[in-house]
Formats: sequence, C-alpha cells, structure tokens
Amino acid sequence: MARSSADDEQLRRACELAIEGETVVMSIRVAKSGGIWGKSGKLGLRHMAKPRVLAISTKVKGKRTKAFVRVLKYSNGGDLEAAKMYKLKHLSKVEVVTDDPSGCTFMLGFDNLRSQSVAPPQWTMRNIDDRNRLVLCILNISKDCMVQIPKVVGIDVVEMALWAKENTQVIPKQQGYLPEGMAPAVFTEADLNLTVERELVSQAEEADMEALLGTYVMGIGEAEAFSERLKRELQALEAANVHAILENEPLIKEVLQGLEVATTCVEDMDEWLGIFNVKLRHMREDIESIETGNNKLEMQSVNNKSLIEELDKLTEKLHIPAEYASCLSGGSFDEANMHENLEACEWLAGALRALEVPKLDRCYAKLRSVREKRAELQMLENTFVQRASEFLRNYFVSVVDFMISDKNYFSQRGQLKKPDHADLRYKCRTYARLLQHLKSLDKNCLTPLRKAYCSSLNLLLRREAREFANELRASTKIAKAPTQWLDFTASNQSANSADTSNISEAYSKMLTVFIPLLVDESSFFALFMCFQVPALQGADGNQSAPDDDNNENLGIMDIYDNGNRTTDLAALNESLHDLLDGIEEDFYSVVDWAHKIDPLRCISMHGITERYISGQKADAAGYVRMLLDDLENRISVLFGRFVDEACHQIERNDRNVRQVGVLPYIPRFATLATRMEQYIQGQSRDLVDQAYTKIVTIMFVTLDKISQADLKYADVLLLENYAAFQNSLYDLANVVPTLAKFYHQASESYDQACTRYINTIIYYQFERLFQFARRIEDLLSVMTPEEVPFQIGVSKADLRKVAKSSLSGVDKSITAMYKKLQKNMTSEELLPSLWEKCKGEFLDKYASFVQLVVKVYPTENIPAVTEMGELLASM
Repeated sequence: MARSSADDEQLRRACELAIEGETVVMSIRVAKSGGIWGKSGKLGLRHMAKPRVLAISTKVKGKRTKAFVRVLKYSNGGDLEAAKMYKLKHLSKVEVVTDDPSGCTFMLGFDNLRSQSVAPPQWTMRNIDDRNRLVLCILNISKDCMVQIPKVVGIDVVEMALWAKENTQVIPKQQGYLPEGMAPAVFTEADLNLTVERELVSQAEEADMEALLGTYVMGIGEAEAFSERLKRELQALEAANVHAILENEPLIKEVLQGLEVATTCVEDMDEWLGIFNVKLRHMREDIESIETGNNKLEMQSVNNKSLIEELDKLTEKLHIPAEYASCLSGGSFDEANMHENLEACEWLAGALRALEVPKLDRCYAKLRSVREKRAELQMLENTFVQRASEFLRNYFVSVVDFMISDKNYFSQRGQLKKPDHADLRYKCRTYARLLQHLKSLDKNCLTPLRKAYCSSLNLLLRREAREFANELRASTKIAKAPTQWLDFTASNQSANSADTSNISEAYSKMLTVFIPLLVDESSFFALFMCFQVPALQGADGNQSAPDDDNNENLGIMDIYDNGNRTTDLAALNESLHDLLDGIEEDFYSVVDWAHKIDPLRCISMHGITERYISGQKADAAGYVRMLLDDLENRISVLFGRFVDEACHQIERNDRNVRQVGVLPYIPRFATLATRMEQYIQGQSRDLVDQAYTKIVTIMFVTLDKISQADLKYADVLLLENYAAFQNSLYDLANVVPTLAKFYHQASESYDQACTRYINTIIYYQFERLFQFARRIEDLLSVMTPEEVPFQIGVSKADLRKVAKSSLSGVDKSITAMYKKLQKNMTSEELLPSLWEKCKGEFLDKYASFVQLVVKVYPTENIPAVTEMGELLASM
C-alpha cells in the first residue's frame, strides 16, 4: 500500500509555514468538489475536483486551546497557501456521501455557515484508511479540547471499531499541538473503542460478559439434548413462581380488604362532591345572570352618551348663525362689507360640504331634518349667487361706462396716450375672492359674468385702439414713396430715396403699446374669472401675473382644490374671443396705411410682428397670438400684391417691338433690392427671398421673350442685359444667397449669348474658310488624310481658292468684324472685353484650320498661327 499523506512530515511542515502561529496536528491531501442539492435532498457531485490539503491545527491562547480545520490550496508557484479556516467547535456533523460507492467522499457540516441553501464542498480521500484516520483525529481533538463532538453520519460504528482493532499500533504522535500539562494524543485501541463504540458497551462490561460466558457451559453440541435441558429449566422456573404466589395469599387478602375500605370512602366523597357541585352550578348561573344585566345597563349607558354627543354635533352642523343668514340673504356688496360677505360664503360652503356623504355619516344622510336643512342651505346659496351675480354685472358695466365717458382716458389730437387700466383692475380686485366663492358654490354662474365683463371691456379696448391708431396716423408726417418701382413708363424715380422709417416706428409703437396691454388683460381676465390654466406669462415671455402682481396680491387663488388644477383652455379662448373681438380692425388700418405710403415697409412690419409672435407663449395669450398671426398674414398678402404688381410692370415691357440696350427694369430692380435689404428685420428674410425669386424669374422670362422679337439682335440684347444685371447686383449677390444664385444664372446666360454672338460675327466674315474646314473634318471621319485631297470640292486647288479669297485681305476682314461688333453694341463698356473674346475665338478656330491643312495638305503654304496672332494683337 502506498504511504499515506498523513505521515508526510514535509507536507506538515509546509502547512505550518502557510499557517503562521498554529501547530498542525494532522495534514492530509484531499480532492475538493462542489456539491449540489438534488431533488431528493441529497448531495450530488458537480464540477471538476480540485487538489487541496486539509489540516487539523491548534492554537494556545492563555489556558484555552482552540482547534481549527484549515483548507490549503496550491498557488501558481506550487506553494501552499491558506484558503479557508473553520473553527472545530462549530463542526456539527461528518457525513459520508452515499453517491460515492467507495465511501471515500464525505462532507463537513458547520453550524455557523450563513447560507444553508448553498451546498457545502465535498472532500474525497485516497482510501478508507485516510478517511478513518481523519475522522478519528477530529473526534479525539474535539474530546481533548472539550468542544462539542460532531455527529458521524453514514459510517458504521462496528466497522469503525473493527478498523480500530486491526490498527492497534500507535499512530505516530504529532508533537507540540497541546499545551503543557495536557498529555499528547496517542491513539491506541482503547482510545479508538472509547471514541467509536461509546454508544454500545464499555470495555469493563465487555470483559465481564466474556468471563460469564466462559464459566457457563452451554453444551450446545447436540440440539435435542439442549432442547430437553431448556424445557426442564422452564418447568422449574414456573413451579417456583406458583409456590411463591401461594405463600403470599394472606398478604393479598389484607390488601384487598384495604382496597374495599378505600373504595367506600371514595364513593362517599364522590357523593358529597356531587352535592357541592350542584350548589356551585346554581350560584354560578345566578352570578352570570347578574353580570349579564349589569353589562346591558352599562352598554345602554355608553350608547346613550354617544348618541347625545352625535346629536349635539349634528345639531351644531344644522344650525345657521343669524349674522350669516342675514348677510347671505340681504347684505350689501359694498367694499366695506366684503369681509363679512366672504366669511359668510366660506361658512356656507363649509356647511354644504359638512352635509355631504364624505363628511357626514351615511346613516344621517337620509334623516328628514338633514334633508330639510340641506334644502334650506341650497335655497340660501341660490339667493346669494343671484344677488352677487346681478351686482357684479351691473358693477362691470358702470365702471367701464365711467371710463368711456371720460375723454382723458383716450388719445386726443396732438397727444398720444397709452391706455392705463390700473384703476380698473384695482376696483376689480376687490371682488376677486367673491368670484372664487361664487365658483365654488355654483360654477354655472360664472358664464354670464364672464360675458358681461368681456362685453364691457371690449368696448373700452376698441375705443382706445381706434383713438390711438387715428392719432398715430395723423401725427406721422412723411412723403409718399413710389409704388411703381419697375414700370417702364415711370419717368421720375427721385422719390426712391424718401425716408419712410417713421412708418415702421409708428407700427412698432402700436404693437409696443397694445400687445402687452392685450396680453396683460387676457392674463388678468383668466385669473380674475377663475380659469384654471397651467401658467400665465407676460408679453415678454416671462411667467408673471399682470402688472407684476402675484396671485396673493390679486387675491386670486384656488381656495378649495389646490394641487388639482385642470386646463380650461377651450372656455378661456372662447371668452378671450369675446373680450378682444373687433380690435384687429384698428391694427389692420395701421398696416393698410403703412402699405399705401410705402409697400416696402411691409418687410420691416413683418419682422416686427414675427418678433412679437415668438414672445407669446402663455396659454392666456392664445387669442393675442391669433391676432398677430392675422396681422402677419395680412402684411404678407399686401406685400404679395406689391410683388405681383412689380411682376406685372415687368411683363408690360414685352410689347412685341424691337428694344435695344439695357431694359429699364434691370437697374431699377437693383435699386429695389437695395431698398428691400435695408428694411429686413428679424424673420422677414424668407419673405424677401420669395419676392426676389418671383421677380427675377419674371425678369429673365420677359427678357427672353423680348429678345425673340428680333432674332438678329437677340444675343446682343441678352448679353447686354445679363451683364447689366451682374454689374448692378454684384455687391448684393456677395451677401444674399438667393441673389447669388440668380447672379450665377445670369453669368451663365451671358457667356452663352456672348459665344453665340461672336460665332455669328466670325462666320459672317470667314464663312467659306471655316465651312471648308468643316467639310475636311467630315471626310476625315470616313477616310484617311491622303485620300481627302482627291475628293471633289476639297482638292488642293480648292484650298488655294478658299485661302486666297478669305485670307488675302484678312486685316480688312478683321476690321470689318470690329466695326460690326461696335455698330450693334449699345454698351460701350462691354466692347473691349467682347472684342478680346472675339479675337481669341477667331484665333482658336484658325489654329484648328491650320492643323487640318498641315495634316491633309502638307505641301501647301498658308499664313501661320503666330502671324495671325501678331496681326490680331496689332489691331
């Protein structure tokens, strides 16, 4: 048999080095494998086994000795290092795994593990001897250290005893693991028997049994003799028992007599106890009846007391104070009495809620007194709501009529006056809390009040806007700007420089004064008339109440359902329509007036309007946004009419007659575009770009139509006008992307017209020469250069004739080209550049002709390209 690792001194020393401060009693190599709980509750094997070393160690601490179970593993370098440590006193069970038929796999169960749901690891020995040695070592160390001895499960005790007898030799001592005064653990056969067989008999008892069995001769050699012997002994035992019974008969009789006397006494006692039990039962019944009566009386007393308290509370709820009743039914709504009215409203609302089921017990809801009192309170509520509503309707009308009748509130001749509604709002705030209470009492009563308020205030706002707009137009003095910008019949454009900035300033002043006013009035109306909207913002987009007053200062706040606000935008927008309906006409009048004076001012007014639209984000400013949108649409329509009229003026230039030179609408458009760029503000760039696109498109289409009236001079007309378009819009095209696009389009059209016109001039003077070159090119596509001279019309003689007729007086022909070019052009500044292009194009064509001659007629001599270039340069 291979030597056990438990006897490996080198292994034990390696363990002591890995475990500093402890003495290793036993060290043995094992294989560790993970366990998993099966369906039957037993452990099963999983994962691959890992090599480990189990070491039993001790540590002396004072007079106590502590024992540990250490698990060591091998590091990457092959050295042992501590992995886990368990205290031996917590070892409660050593269980052999039944799934391993060899019996070498066991599990150590500790009672201090935190998670009992995780299966403990399993340890596998090399053989049964190593397992038994480790188990016996654990048991003896537990006994010597006076800790609990673990329970051994799955190991037969008899098997362990037999193994211990067979291994009677003393197991080599492990030196130095116990303190001084304690004997070292030497494992002998007696120790093994004490440890393993403690649950059977002791060694002394076993020795006595062996001696007794040794002295008794059983004589079981023959079965029949042994059976007869047992029968005789049984009969002897029975006879001895009967004899003993007969000898004890007098004693038995005395015992029986004593039992009869005791029975008589017990019967008498039982009779007396029965009598007492009947009497006690009667007394108990009497006591129970008395207690029942007392309980009923006590319960009745408690119920009567609770009933009186509930009735007192109900009576208090049903009571209507005289001062509140008089205030609600016939009190005054003057400002001095508003505090009493508000207190009465709060009490009435609370009393009505107190008689509803959530506040009132359901058992009281159907009482006649409760129903009558509820009906009385509702009648009182209806009376108060009617009186308050009638008062507020009349109050709104009277306050607005007073302001309308006073001319000092409005703009007058020579004096623009900004509307001031501070006094009106101050008067309305007095009744803001009253409106809140009216809403809590009857939501439907607010609808006629809102209509009355909107109707009255609408008259005031329209009057203020009308007077302000009239005075604004009257006080703005400015010369009228031209409206026929692109009309070819317009003779005087000196008014183009007229300054009309006062128009934009007047329109901006109109919006600056009235848009914040309308937004504030809308927000105040939403708060004052108890609309529930998420947020209210001023004209500048910041969240605030009108005139920078918060809700507490206004006295306007949700007094009963805070935190449960719901949007009421549909009703609010409908009311705002009634409040501001018709005021847009006064804004329209200012826009129409400005358009009539200077249509281009629509551009700046569009930008101003767009800036105000972007600032209106509050829900209460919804109708103001609609007003601004309508203003923007009206401005766009008016400017669109101006653009359409400008396009119509351009189209009237097409009169089916020959026109020469630069058309008048080309330079006028440059002036118009410069003026339009000066008026751009904010978001009006798109509006202007759309106008540019429409006008320039019509300009180019009309130019093409006019050029078709006389095809002979069409290219001259096109190139002059496209050049004028580029020259007049050069600066603007560098900063305006839309005009840059049309600038490039005009440049391409100019180049195409120049090319066509120059080719016409060249072919007019040298038509025979270049037609001869074209015939040669056509023949070269179907035959070799050597064959061309033998074709009809392109022989060498024909070449000499063409060269003589075209090139004999070439200087005169070139001079004729220049004169024709000069004669047809009306723009003198274009002539030099156009003549240079003409000379370059002619030289290119002549160079191509020379290359064909050299290729096809190598022996013929014609003027060289350099000579022709020098001639052109000298002219």
